[in-house]
Amino acid sequence: MIELGVNIDHVATIRQARATYEPDPVWAAVEAHLGGADGITIHLREDRRHIQDADVEKLHALAQIKLNLEMAATDEMVDIACRIKPQMAMLVPEGRHEVTTEGGLDIVVQEQRLAAVVARLADSGIVTSVFIDADDTQVRAAARIGARVCEIHTGPYAHAFYSQGRDAESPAVIAQLGKIRQAGELIRQLGMRFNAGHALNYFNVQPVAQLPGIRELHIGHAIISRAVFVGLREAVREMKRLLREAQAVARS
Repeated sequence: MIELGVNIDHVATIRQARATYEPDPVWAAVEAHLGGADGITIHLREDRRHIQDADVEKLHALAQIKLNLEMAATDEMVDIACRIKPQMAMLVPEGRHEVTTEGGLDIVVQEQRLAAVVARLADSGIVTSVFIDADDTQVRAAARIGARVCEIHTGPYAHAFYSQGRDAESPAVIAQLGKIRQAGELIRQLGMRFNAGHALNYFNVQPVAQLPGIRELHIGHAIISRAVFVGLREAVREMKRLLREAQAVARS
């Protein structure tokens, strides 16, 4: 059964806009859990633009579902992860000037260093995921460094879906989905877990959720956006229903 990890970074974004104490990401995690989320994702950025160190500690202590810590592969972040010990750490590229993560991690150009990071996280009992583009070279490099999970960057697919008028049958959308499918097949052949995420929403998520062997989707902005109008618990419930429907169709 496919799992849903809910990214709650932007609950913290609203809080930090006023440099105050609300809304509380811990409360958001509880609401997401009650809506059916299987995990919580947070990204502790170098510039601390939303999630703060104290949030990571509180969520690890209080969340009743899996905590996935997105992080750059820096000494500072590895130290934090090894001290707090989230259930999963996902290595992502990070730039101070980006609005959000703009592409997958280039493992090939920093393979030796990333292998050392993965080994250190594994020694602390942390499952390591890597956020990469749908590229066979990167998938193979992920296996070489010891990653247990590959999360495929679905941004290009989501962009094609939107630019083609939300037409799931357009050649551009089918081509991008095919790249994700191919990467997922290789990930599974190499013994890693196949996850995906980035820019997925209520309109484009089902074709991805139907891909063979996909284990988990991480979705944040779309869910938090809908939560403004219907509440976080209901927004998560609606997304989880779409995932279940998609998998039912894929099995039929």
